[in-house]
Amino acid sequence: MSSYSPVGSGDGDPRKQHQSPPQQQSFPPPPPTGFAPTQPYGAASASPGFTPSSGYQSYHAPPPPPSSAGGQQYYIPQSYYQQAPPQQPIAPSTPSFAPTTNYAAVNFASSSSDTTLEDRPGGGGGGGGLEGRLRRVVTKMVKKEIALSSDGNFVIDVPVAQSLMKDLPYTQGEEFTHLRYTACTSTPNDFPEKYTLRAKQYGRKIRIAVVVTMYNEDDVLFGKSFTAIMKNIAYICSGRCAGWTKDDWKDIVVCIVSDGRAKVNPLTLNVLSVMGCYMDGLAKASVNGHNVTAHVFEFTNQISVRRDLSIRRPGDKAKDGLTLVPCQTIFLLKEKNAKKINSHRWFFNAVCESLDPEVCVLIDCGTKPTKESFWHLYKAFDRNPNVAGACGEIAAELGKMWINLVNPIVAVQNFEYKMSNILDKPLESIFGYISVLPGAFSAYRYQALQGKPLECYFHGENPQAGNRPNVSEANMYLAEDRILCFELVMKENAQYVLKYVKSARAETDVPTDFSDLIKQRRRWLNGSFFASVHACMNWMRIWKSGHTSSRKWILTIEMLYNFINLAFSWFNIGNFFLAFYFIFNIAGSSTEAACNLGQQDNPDEPFYPHGDVVFGVVKTFYAGALTAIVIASMGNRPEAAKILYGSIAIIFAIIMFMMVLMSAYTIKASITLYNSTPKEAGIAGFFDYVKNTQSFRDMVIATGSTYGLYLFGSILHLDPWHVFTCMIQYFLMLPSFVNILTVYSFTNLHDVSWGTKGIDAASDLKAVVATTNAKGEKVVTVDLPADDKDSDLVWEEHKKQLMKEAAGLKERKDDGGSSTTNDDYFKQFRTNTVLLWFFSNGLLVYIFTNAAVVRAMFPNSTAANINPYLTFLFWSVAFLSFIRFLCSTIYLIGWWSEGLSDAGKRNPIQSITGSKV
Repeated sequence: MSSYSPVGSGDGDPRKQHQSPPQQQSFPPPPPTGFAPTQPYGAASASPGFTPSSGYQSYHAPPPPPSSAGGQQYYIPQSYYQQAPPQQPIAPSTPSFAPTTNYAAVNFASSSSDTTLEDRPGGGGGGGGLEGRLRRVVTKMVKKEIALSSDGNFVIDVPVAQSLMKDLPYTQGEEFTHLRYTACTSTPNDFPEKYTLRAKQYGRKIRIAVVVTMYNEDDVLFGKSFTAIMKNIAYICSGRCAGWTKDDWKDIVVCIVSDGRAKVNPLTLNVLSVMGCYMDGLAKASVNGHNVTAHVFEFTNQISVRRDLSIRRPGDKAKDGLTLVPCQTIFLLKEKNAKKINSHRWFFNAVCESLDPEVCVLIDCGTKPTKESFWHLYKAFDRNPNVAGACGEIAAELGKMWINLVNPIVAVQNFEYKMSNILDKPLESIFGYISVLPGAFSAYRYQALQGKPLECYFHGENPQAGNRPNVSEANMYLAEDRILCFELVMKENAQYVLKYVKSARAETDVPTDFSDLIKQRRRWLNGSFFASVHACMNWMRIWKSGHTSSRKWILTIEMLYNFINLAFSWFNIGNFFLAFYFIFNIAGSSTEAACNLGQQDNPDEPFYPHGDVVFGVVKTFYAGALTAIVIASMGNRPEAAKILYGSIAIIFAIIMFMMVLMSAYTIKASITLYNSTPKEAGIAGFFDYVKNTQSFRDMVIATGSTYGLYLFGSILHLDPWHVFTCMIQYFLMLPSFVNILTVYSFTNLHDVSWGTKGIDAASDLKAVVATTNAKGEKVVTVDLPADDKDSDLVWEEHKKQLMKEAAGLKERKDDGGSSTTNDDYFKQFRTNTVLLWFFSNGLLVYIFTNAAVVRAMFPNSTAANINPYLTFLFWSVAFLSFIRFLCSTIYLIGWWSEGLSDAGKRNPIQSITGSKV
């Protein structure tokens, strides 16, 4: 480590400590002519609690015993403890100046400017169009010589502002007082061999490592996520969690990985500067001709910035009743933008490989976990050593008083998220294989990730590496987290399972604009479809894994269930049109009804006497809307066709309303017929009528097995409010989700991008080139803050900027997007797939809407009966819904049992069965 806190030469690497403490001490030489230290001899240091006497005593104190970690030893060289005249005590950790082995090795040359404010982004990069609003603070800098390590690494510890340390519980120790900057010139895979992180230097055993992946999110989203993370750490160390103490914050590390210096948001950098985790001017372009690949800032911060941009300190009273504890923070700013999966490579292969954590928690910037979520996730791994991954409940952020539900786009997504957490995730958790652990909020056992799972996961970083690009594989790796989940469960010689943890909950921001939703679902749908195809095609790997025979059969059954769902997703638009056609198939005469297997228009119908005309008009609008979607999706960005997509969504909402109306009419007509027909009295008579009346039976069973189970399952999970606030919006938007989102996704298979914005050019950084001084040491000359007053002024200006941004939050506006480009091969693959998809769905529609074909296939069909294929659809939906509900109920019983067990209460399930649920 190099620093302008003192370093010396010791056995090659300046950070390595001598095996024995120094035996002799001598007075340091007088400062060279012209030397002007930033603090005079005899003056008190800005360090808290420092006095001349204490400085003198600590300066003359013997060196601490050697401490080593990971085979490397760290030290303060002998000359650091040389005696000084009594009248000139020196603080041992004076931020702006500390004695070195050779005063001549530290040359001070004032820069041309004092502390100023400039209308430009700082060394961390710009972007976001904020240069005119965010005024970067540039401190007075001086040139100083810094020694490199024997490996040529540029690592420097810089003191943070004393204003930041005011009234904080921890004011001693380098991790609290100095920000460490490492100019990393290696790849993520080589990082552990070349660099040592502070947590490893201190010999700490990391139990939880958290990664926050960030692109260009602003300060509000970052503050929301990071404050929630610090609250989780505070809860774990609050004494409420068995096996954790108040000092176990040392066992948790938080790594913020920003995807590209050119795109990091300056507002977020401002927040990080206020927290002490970032400083302008430290980043370097290259070290001795080697380009810097990542800028690593390490600091143990004690404050957080909330989403309203107010500062929360450990002593502040809060409604959550928690006291913030220190947070070991690593801010890893990648030099180039390389997608989220590359950010995870830096986290897993660089940070985790160095620290070897037990559990890795993945969070997207903007996600807000509840204060107990980390504890519940960690407990799932601690409870069962075979749990390789876990996820909690992802919920849409609804705002105060659920104001966001006014937007139907948010309401529909909220309903989707809720029902997935109530029915789908519990089902998959019971089987042991969750198809996807959301990257926005999930956790993995680091040991389970080693080997093939991470290798396959990172293959998605460049899936087109071969001579001929594999488009299906490229789309598959748009959902690389699904590949990771599959590889974990299928790992050879292992019995790993994935678990859903209902008690762990996190809110995330969801798209509020339909065009943004279309772009998001394009990636989701294409990625999940091809990842599901991959899983189904490799289902035999279940029997090569280390699972027990019973578990292998359970996983095989789940694969069959997933294959059925995959088939239905392929025929989604065809099935939906057939449902519309059969429910709305009104004929003007009995002869026409008999020919088309439809129903004759009659006075009791809602559209009598123009039912057949209404059906013809609506059918034409349906076909026209579907055609318009296809045309609009071929090469047009959703932003460019907002009005068109909005108009089509309204048309589909009207059609859905009419379908619900016709379904209600069918049920009402059947009930009326039941009341007017002689029958056996009582329940037996009713069931006999249901058995013999196909239209009534199938319609009621299909409706009850979906929306009835939605309500009943939500009540069982004690979370029914989304049914009352979002189900109507879900009904009306359902055909738009089925048609618009699916068509856009398949017609853009050639686009394998993540839909992120274009990359701007980053501001230029300075390079550092080493020279050899008179003692033979490799040193570099860099600009560093001149003194404490300058650092304090810079920090205060960052704080003022934060307050200014907090006052103007309501006036903020989002930036627009940009387009992407694609090659001809991908477009041709897209064309072939879409043709096959439309042809197969069109053939399905033709077969079951053609009366002659239906009669040939089903000779006993009459106009009084529902189309046989619709009957198949109704009963298939009922069967799949029953399976989801059954597994959800089983999971809920197990969750209640675990909750009672964790609370130290009697576990009724275990007492009855004699085993854990």
